[in-house]
Amino acid sequence: MTITFQQLLEGAEVLEQSGNPSVGGVEYDSRQVKPGEVFVALRGELSDGNKFIDQAIVAGAVAIVSDSPTEKARTGVAWAQVPPGRRALARLSANFYHRPAERLAMTGITGTNGKSTVAFLVEAILAVSGRESALIGTIEYHVAGKVLPAPHTTPEALDLNRLLSEALGQGATEAVMEVSSHALAQQRVYGIPFDTAVFTNLTRDHLDYHHTMVEYFASKQMLFEGCGTDAPRAAVLNTDDEYGQKLVKVSKKRSAEVLTYGLTKGDFRAEKVEITPRGTRFDLVSREMRHPVQSPLLGRHNVYNVLAAAAIALEHGITPSEIAAALPSLQPADKRGQVVQLGNITVLYDCYNSSPKALMAAVDTLAAMPARRRIVVAGEMLELGTAGEELHRECGRYMAGNAAGRKLDFLLGVRGLAKPMVDAASEAGMTAEFVATPEEAGEWLARKARDGDVVLLKASRGVKLEKALETWKARVPNKSSRQGLAD
Repeated sequence: MTITFQQLLEGAEVLEQSGNPSVGGVEYDSRQVKPGEVFVALRGELSDGNKFIDQAIVAGAVAIVSDSPTEKARTGVAWAQVPPGRRALARLSANFYHRPAERLAMTGITGTNGKSTVAFLVEAILAVSGRESALIGTIEYHVAGKVLPAPHTTPEALDLNRLLSEALGQGATEAVMEVSSHALAQQRVYGIPFDTAVFTNLTRDHLDYHHTMVEYFASKQMLFEGCGTDAPRAAVLNTDDEYGQKLVKVSKKRSAEVLTYGLTKGDFRAEKVEITPRGTRFDLVSREMRHPVQSPLLGRHNVYNVLAAAAIALEHGITPSEIAAALPSLQPADKRGQVVQLGNITVLYDCYNSSPKALMAAVDTLAAMPARRRIVVAGEMLELGTAGEELHRECGRYMAGNAAGRKLDFLLGVRGLAKPMVDAASEAGMTAEFVATPEEAGEWLARKARDGDVVLLKASRGVKLEKALETWKARVPNKSSRQGLAD
């Protein structure tokens, strides 16, 4: 695949340009540059690609795109200067791969909690309806029958366009993406024309990056305003969330269709909800229909996720019966609400990510399950900024309230700011302990857990709470099996 340098720059903001060679590729990492390619040198948060321009030329780059006003054109290679930021990389990437996003029905899902589950649900529903799709998630990517690890919550523009081009070439007609606030703020999805934008919820998280909830929400709102494109044709919004209500006002001015969902109100809602240890049943209700659905996913928070996925699917012309047929076979994603059996002990394995609201939702799920004892193993929640300690204390008090009602029996806090959470729970009368590492938590569980117990493992990814399960399983060999919940 080749393209001229000027064709590659089409639509980008170019301040200065010279030369027009044919180019055979685009790279933003100088270590990956091959002969005949363009190197896009951008200033990032941790490094400056402009420092590696000469290294890229030695590797064979025939053109350089730089966002530095102080760098000078090099002899013997084409050159373009662009404004700072990732917009140029996004435009060049789309041009090189012939704008694949414009030929796919793109669904972008944003929010603090639920993005992954909603994305996996939508992918499963699309598959049952016979549609080929790509999934760009925070856990993994599904493209052309391959499962690839996800190094970022949302890939860089070059990687994203490459994935979409590959999916298109294999017959995909749809793409489902998790769109993080970081990606929106950093313009990684600039120029992607989303057909449908979805909002799950907004709670305190990532405040080490965004600093305030106002900044955090402003990043999410970009998806609904259009990222260098027109606004999405349709918006699907959780209006049980106060920020979802704000987005209704934004989207009604910009999108052709605005669909809302919630437990008891909205265009899509749930009635006759039954949450059991084996999953969830409810009637999916809208203005046009009522249809019973069942899902293996545990907890009230997953009712919201199913409602969002159903609204997206119906908006894309999929029938209620196709939606209902897809849900029972869905298995939870890795570390996202899986159920693990260690002999007669049940483990809710949910330690891919955490935030105060997500922890409280998981605790509510645990509290509703029949058990000899209910044990919470809660690791530190990261990316909460300066409010981190107080938010951990709030969670400790919340769990102590459940313990007072005999719904929880024990809290084991793991690492860092889980210590103030344990302190707050203890001060409120709950039995609680703290350990410094996941491995210590695993040793504790091997000693203390008993047949009939239900144990919740919940933490931010950086805590690596999966090591607690690994240590625990090593102490109770030949008794473990991982399973999804299905009737």
